[in-house]
Amino acid sequence: MATHSLTLPRYVVVEGTIGVGKTSLARRLAESFNASLVLEEAEDNPFLERFYRNPQQAALPAQLFFLFQRAKQLEVLNQQDLFTAAHVADYLLDKDRLFAGVNLDADELALYEKVYTHLSLDVPTPDLVIYLQAPTDVLLERIAQRGIEYEQHIERSYLEKLNAAYAGFFHDYRAAPLLIVNAAQADFINRERDYQQLLTELARLRPGRQYFNPAY
Repeated sequence: MATHSLTLPRYVVVEGTIGVGKTSLARRLAESFNASLVLEEAEDNPFLERFYRNPQQAALPAQLFFLFQRAKQLEVLNQQDLFTAAHVADYLLDKDRLFAGVNLDADELALYEKVYTHLSLDVPTPDLVIYLQAPTDVLLERIAQRGIEYEQHIERSYLEKLNAAYAGFFHDYRAAPLLIVNAAQADFINRERDYQQLLTELARLRPGRQYFNPAY
């Protein structure tokens, strides 16, 4: 049952760099509002652990697996009736190209772009995107705390590249209403005050781009 008077938009996406807390927030929003949860299921990618151990060897298969997985999920979602239930996802399909640009060399990226173009994707447009931002030091700390073994191989330089890529992408993002959240100190799972502040912010959202800095 919903814990707030807010009516959640029909299709909400929570995005952000590895370790920022997007999946945890997506889960909580879905639970609060009885929404369907759409997760990218990274643990199903058989190439991901190999990628973190040896990026040069496994980047392309890891990226293509994610592309096919995400495209299939979102095309199925688009075929469903988005007006009968709310959905909360922890990714935009656009992130796939963002990661490809960071992870692949020039030849691999050219091949990836050919595959992407020929997929003829038909995916839904979000009614709201929540972009969580945090500095690299915070991301590293959270990755260490959650203790996923293969993620411990992630290097600072890689997270810095991802953070820069995300910032650049969302600087130009206009496809849906966007809420940019300073998540550096926020804990939307374990601190109820933080979560309620976020819900209050969502309740007064307007079209376009908005910014939210939780009060402490």
